[in-house]
Amino acid sequence: MSENPLAPPRLRFPTDASELVDRIWPASATRTDGGALAIGGVTAADLVAQFGTPLYVVDERDVQSRAVRVRNAFSEAFEGIGTRAHVYYAGKAFLTTQVVAWMAEADLRVDVCTGGELAVALAGGIDPAMLGFHGNDKSDAEIARAVEVGVGTIVLDSHEEVQRVARAAADAGVEQRVRIRINSGVHASTHEYLATAREDQKFGIPLTEAVAAAEAVRAEPSLVFVGLHSHIGSQIFDESGFREAARRLMDVHATLVATGPVPELNLGGGWGIDYTEADSAFAPEDVADALAAIVAEACAERDIPVPEIAVEPGRYIVGPAGITLYRVGTIKPVTLETGDGSDARTDDAETGHATRTYVSVDGGMSDNARPALYGADYTARLARTSEAPAVLTRVVGKHCESGDIVVNDEYLPGDVHRGDLLAVAATGAYCWALSSNYNHVGRPPVVAVADGTARILVRGESIDDLLARDTGVAPVA
Repeated sequence: MSENPLAPPRLRFPTDASELVDRIWPASATRTDGGALAIGGVTAADLVAQFGTPLYVVDERDVQSRAVRVRNAFSEAFEGIGTRAHVYYAGKAFLTTQVVAWMAEADLRVDVCTGGELAVALAGGIDPAMLGFHGNDKSDAEIARAVEVGVGTIVLDSHEEVQRVARAAADAGVEQRVRIRINSGVHASTHEYLATAREDQKFGIPLTEAVAAAEAVRAEPSLVFVGLHSHIGSQIFDESGFREAARRLMDVHATLVATGPVPELNLGGGWGIDYTEADSAFAPEDVADALAAIVAEACAERDIPVPEIAVEPGRYIVGPAGITLYRVGTIKPVTLETGDGSDARTDDAETGHATRTYVSVDGGMSDNARPALYGADYTARLARTSEAPAVLTRVVGKHCESGDIVVNDEYLPGDVHRGDLLAVAATGAYCWALSSNYNHVGRPPVVAVADGTARILVRGESIDDLLARDTGVAPVA
């Protein structure tokens, strides 16, 4: 077999369609002597036998080690320029009470953006002072609750929130620490829906209005101005956007320092991870060193003190540590015309046809919305090894949508069949968090694996769970 012309240029034809590329899969992912996929010392087959499919699986040790690595990278880089760095885990990527506990154990703070995420964080036992609260449309109830429990910082996303948070803090008789989210206007090189600092955008206050917003905060006795905040987007591989955003923020930061204290600067998160071999993710040490150099240079040029720095990674910490396991169902080869037969890469160079094999699984866009939302690419492997020649496949879900695609393009062994177990890599971030009950499919459970054992983090949903919310269903006597 050879490369298929229907495959995108980024997709390498594999010499081994069972290979696990280290930078894409969880740290503990391996093949047993018999070729079975194992995570955290537990085989995929054993996990499925206990918990069923679809199934989210999280390598607990990998999450913890990634959190520590990020913390150490930023601590060392910013200690080198005479200041401190605070790492907030961006809870929107994947948040459970146990994940909150892992972050607290690693000495990370946690970023939340809704009342629900705040409730999970508090239930996870973290000190509220270690929380940051985001959100472009916080309700009065959410603001009041954040102030009441003592959230460390509230990020103001609009001018009107200055007065609303000030009023809540005054009513509670406290001084609330706040940051101002700035729309820096930096056009990050990522999907349009993942870019969060472009001018035509719901997030933040324009850069030109930052000084006025800060003055309004300083005029409120119940507020304490901590500093500026920026986030340019997610899944970014080009460092130029981070550099430019930091430079623009430092200009405003310097202006504000001249009129009062600005102890911190939050540079956000957003650096990408490797979903496929074509990706090339930053190492956290490289990100930390680059940002430290930018901040140090900017402060020296402006002759101002180096502020404490905050960053907010989420995807990097939890994304590569997760996989999703599915059961393979229908297999459907689809033969397509590719041209006049002159392309040597075709399955049949004489006829100009090529075949894509559709591999259906028992999940789909209800457990991973990212391909439908962003055209996201993923890597998939069978949970067993095979020497069968690789064929171009498209892994699709069971939902009634043509866009219900789990992995758009992948080479899998040609003997893939009904009943096989299939694993999709790097699903730890934004998969469970974005999951739904579309077509009345229950959301899968999440299990953590470590040291040869597995335990439930989030219980899966049954049909009974779905019916329990339907008021037309008669209660069981």
